[in-house]
Parts: sequence; C-alpha cells; structure tokens
Amino acid sequence: MAQERKVNGVNVDQLFDTIEQIKGNPEIAKFEFRAINTWVDGTHNRANVKDFYGALKEDTSRVQLAFEIDEPPVLCGQNLGANPVEYLLVALSGCLTTSLIAHAAARGIEVKKVESRYEGDLDLRGFLGISEEVPVGYKNIRVYFNIEADVSEDQKEDLIRMAQKYSPVFNSIAKPVPVSVQLDKK
Repeated sequence: MAQERKVNGVNVDQLFDTIEQIKGNPEIAKFEFRAINTWVDGTHNRANVKDFYGALKEDTSRVQLAFEIDEPPVLCGQNLGANPVEYLLVALSGCLTTSLIAHAAARGIEVKKVESRYEGDLDLRGFLGISEEVPVGYKNIRVYFNIEADVSEDQKEDLIRMAQKYSPVFNSIAKPVPVSVQLDKK
C-alpha cells in the first residue's frame, strides 16, 4: 500500500483524487452548508452548525458546534462572544488561509508558518440609521499575510493571489451573492 503524500498537513493524493472525481461527476461538488441562530438575551445570540449536504449525501458526522455572538459593552453587549462583523473577519481569515495552504500543497510548496491580520473599518452611523450616506457594513477590509516558506517573495505573492481567487468567503464578500431573507412560515 502506498504511503499518503502530505504537504502542509494536506493529503494531496486525496485532494487530486477528489478533483478527478468531481471532473467525472460535477454533482459531487454541490454543497449546502447550514447554520441555526437563536437569540439568547440583549445582543447575545448563539449560532450552531452541525449537518450539511455535500458529496451527494447528508453529512451528520460531526458534533454540533456552537458560536457565541455578542457585542462589547460600548455597543450594549456583555462580551459573551465575538460580534457578527468580527466573525465575518474570522470566516475570511479561515477561508483565505485554507485556500492558500491547499493550493500551496497542490503545488508542492511546503509552508512553515502562515499568520494573517484582518482589519475592517465600520461607521456605526449606518447601522444606527443616523445617516443614509454611510454604508451599513464594512467600508473596507485590509488583510496582511506573513508567510514563512522557502520560496521567493513573488511566489508568496502568488500564493496570496491564489487564496483570493479560490476562497469562497473572499469571493462572497468581494463579489456579493444574492441573500434572501424572509419569514419562515412553517
């Protein structure tokens, strides 16, 4: 039996096998991820994720994961969790990093360390309804990567470009997708 070939902790043989399977049957690539949110009190709410649909079947194999969501006291909260706009930065950080590492592994680039910093500018006048001219969401987001690998600066820049190109979260933010919000009449 052949030994698994891992680069950056990614089983590249499995990665390339998955790519070939999807080329043969594109339906395998269709996923539906889900989250359920419940308001607790004040600005505190809790989101849970567990099951999802992917690779042609329902997947209920993981334990339920909970995400505490709250605001800092200056925004009427009690600091019982990160606030939603911080979770957006966290989601972006995880997706960009995962995309960077997976694509580096596919290219055989061994990465020793990746750290990234995320900053977003938000003006509360939009959220509070004080000004119609002020955007409700982030005005801009800045991302800074520090990559330790035995490759040139140009290759590191290329890894960052690939992370952006292939990150679903980055692309959902940079090229917004339609979002439907409605009353659940079940």
